[in-house]
Amino acid sequence: MTNSELAKRILELVGGKDNIVAATNCMTRLRLTLKDASVAQKDELKKVEGVLGLVEDGDTVQVVVGPGKAKKLMDICREEFGVEAVAADWQQNKETMKAGQKQNGLKKALRTIAEIFIPLIPAIIAAGLFNGLASLLGQMMTDKVIASEGIWALIRTMFTLIGGGFLSYFAIYTGINAAKKFGATEALGGMVGAMSIMAQIVDISKFFGLYNEAVPLESVLTTGKGGIIGVIVGVWILSKIERWVRKRVPDVLDLIVTPLISLLVTAILFVLIIMPAAGFISDWLVKALSVIINSGNPVVSVISGYVLSAVFLPMVLLGLHHGLIPIYAIQLETIGGVTLFPVLAMAGAGQVGAAIAIYLKAKRVGNNRMRKVITGALPAGLLGVGEPLIYGVTLPMGKPFITAGLGAGFGGAYVMLTHVMSVAWGPSGLVAIPLMSNTMGMLNFFIGLLISYAAGFIITYFGIKDSEVANA
Repeated sequence: MTNSELAKRILELVGGKDNIVAATNCMTRLRLTLKDASVAQKDELKKVEGVLGLVEDGDTVQVVVGPGKAKKLMDICREEFGVEAVAADWQQNKETMKAGQKQNGLKKALRTIAEIFIPLIPAIIAAGLFNGLASLLGQMMTDKVIASEGIWALIRTMFTLIGGGFLSYFAIYTGINAAKKFGATEALGGMVGAMSIMAQIVDISKFFGLYNEAVPLESVLTTGKGGIIGVIVGVWILSKIERWVRKRVPDVLDLIVTPLISLLVTAILFVLIIMPAAGFISDWLVKALSVIINSGNPVVSVISGYVLSAVFLPMVLLGLHHGLIPIYAIQLETIGGVTLFPVLAMAGAGQVGAAIAIYLKAKRVGNNRMRKVITGALPAGLLGVGEPLIYGVTLPMGKPFITAGLGAGFGGAYVMLTHVMSVAWGPSGLVAIPLMSNTMGMLNFFIGLLISYAAGFIITYFGIKDSEVANA
């Protein structure tokens, strides 16, 4: 089935383009918000060749098709079939959430964070890889493997430029996307993000006696305090103030008065209240995580690494893993690297091992359909995109979804024990190796992947029966 045929079939089974309120895509999924979700033929959709899985969330149907293909299908839907490839605006998101399934406060908050960061994922991956490659070149220069001047220095500078062009201004991009989510003016949201990283924050902190000259990072208020958590809260407050002001300002003065008053009030609240409060929360979170993530006790490291890796797959299943991005950012800001990401990255490796075990059993029992699905999804799994394997292989079978997590835990325990740290975050498979902070970290991360592959394979191979694979 061609991509054009697949796109056409998906549209038919969700009720046609007229039943689509909004459409967008992430790395592996088409995200379709429907006027009437009951019209969608979901069971038939799951059987379509090329569809690896289906995630239902209220009126939103997420069709899992795999990395790369999701963007191609979205382009086809827009260009050939006239579907508007736009995300639902904040009013539509609000109505969808009200009409959808009941969610607790935590799940709603994580979902909001996910919707803010999903559009940034390609840039996060690209920036992380470029920074990782720059770090690798720097290490090779230190070890005298390559020259520290000339063309290699230029290449390293170029990689640092590309990576820093995003990560250095992550707060601004976050502010823009948060404004889009909350219904505020996007440019004003970007300004809130920019304020958090401006040097003038230090001058304000000194004026109010909130700056610690001896240890600047322990100041109540300083540049970057509160990180992107503070930015998201600040933009949410901006959206409330902006709407309140706009309702009360004459149309002829709206363009001048509304942004002026909205930004002034938001800036005062943001700098003097939100940033210190978010900073306190961030500092507390880092200290709490350090108890388990950076523990000097090897027993604690092994147990925490195993548990974190083993339970990460259910978070991916629910789409809650995007809510970890603020934690990654907080770690990067406070300790100069991310220790949580390398551990959680083992989850996908356990799944790869499980898929290989299922493939061998499928070959033995003659389940060619399962072999074909695994053959298509396995390369993405090796590169750290686990959703095709989740929705196409392990989750439909049930038990392998559990055995994959159990296997991943062993790799997570090893990575935690060896204190692997990454310079950024991005894809979680083999391509994440350059993201590790030094050559030893890269080696230990790779060994962790091998352990997860092997453990996921062994537990799955001996944990499922041939008959289960034959009937899958």
